[in-house]
Amino acid sequence: MNDKNIESMSLSEAILGKGEDRTDWDRLRREEAAGIEPEADPDEGEFDESTARVVMPPRKQAISVRLDPDILEFFKADGPGYQTRMNAALRLYMDDCRKRARAQETAS
Repeated sequence: MNDKNIESMSLSEAILGKGEDRTDWDRLRREEAAGIEPEADPDEGEFDESTARVVMPPRKQAISVRLDPDILEFFKADGPGYQTRMNAALRLYMDDCRKRARAQETAS
């Protein structure tokens, strides 16, 4: 895979299916009916199920937090899952802060 194959979009755009659908579903159905196997993806590799393990994510901690009404309204506007979206936004901010801190450490 290279950069020209990567298309950036927001989470909302991805959920709404924005962007072009580049899959030729009719061709794939014809090939499947004819018994033609799809080409192997050289980037895919093999998956060995015997080495797979289940990793449980840590439980989230319940807290009480005070937010501006417009911030809460913004996240709730997209429907259920607003707390998960708020957590994701905070994680992006945290990761960015950590990345900048590491860059400053290596520059020093």
